[in-house]
Amino acid sequence: MRIRATVAAVTGALALSALAVPASQAAGPAADHRESVAKIWQAAHGSTGAAASARAALDEPYDLDVSFSGFKVAKAIKVGTTGRYSTTVTYTMTHGADVDITAADFLTAPYLYRGALDTPSATLFGVNPGNCTSVSATTATCTGKIDVYPGEGDLLNTDAGTWKGAALAIAYNGQDPLDDNFDPAEVGYADQGGLATTLVQRNSKLTVDAAPEPVKKGKTLTVTGKLSRANWESGKYAGYSTQPVVLQFRKAGTTNYTNVKGIRTTTTGTLKTTVKASADGYYRFTFAGTATTPAVTTAGDFVDVK
Repeated sequence: MRIRATVAAVTGALALSALAVPASQAAGPAADHRESVAKIWQAAHGSTGAAASARAALDEPYDLDVSFSGFKVAKAIKVGTTGRYSTTVTYTMTHGADVDITAADFLTAPYLYRGALDTPSATLFGVNPGNCTSVSATTATCTGKIDVYPGEGDLLNTDAGTWKGAALAIAYNGQDPLDDNFDPAEVGYADQGGLATTLVQRNSKLTVDAAPEPVKKGKTLTVTGKLSRANWESGKYAGYSTQPVVLQFRKAGTTNYTNVKGIRTTTTGTLKTTVKASADGYYRFTFAGTATTPAVTTAGDFVDVK
């Protein structure tokens, strides 16, 4: 679930309409949770530029005595073109003795952001808030999820790469952010960024085909394939151009692949190379990956050499 800053209209704040709620989740408690978090987030972070004038009618929440540590998230989140992609986050929340984390209207949640914490270009939250278990009077261990819906516009292709981890806590204290009489000044809020980093990557696919099959020993074998990756904006997979890929071979009856040669994909992501057939075995392509696109290796394509 994404919140994207509309920079042209808002500086240092989130436009509430920019809270992207997936169509399948557009009603019910989850949607209300996201809308409420967006409104509190805006009130807490909208302090400069065009947002400053809006703050005249929207007071800041007070500082909640909460901090976060031990934030653990997957090293990479591989995101395709459709469906829901989730990753679990664990973290420790430390709070003042006067903060009641068991209150029905207290919540905490992890999230990811790009750019600066106060002026991110984009954020990714979970559909639901996190769950915490107290381990002392002022410490709790928490678990939450980050949910990504690429088919609902959560990501642009330029969003692929490094994201930072953050967590927030909100004490609503009986206030309803969706009510006309909502008073942000009565709400406690805390968030903390720079807790970890992760890669949000455009999922990759790789194919291989060695032909002809069978082939006579010493004859030329042509190996073709294609490297593609998710295009979050078109909702399809597209060729990944001019990327280094390695052709590998495993002789029948053995277990290890050895490198044969390195080649690069064309501008459309296709691969084509030739080798001399020497023995029965399996050919495959392997791609080491980049910061924006994960590594991928094909299954071996068996060639019978006569």
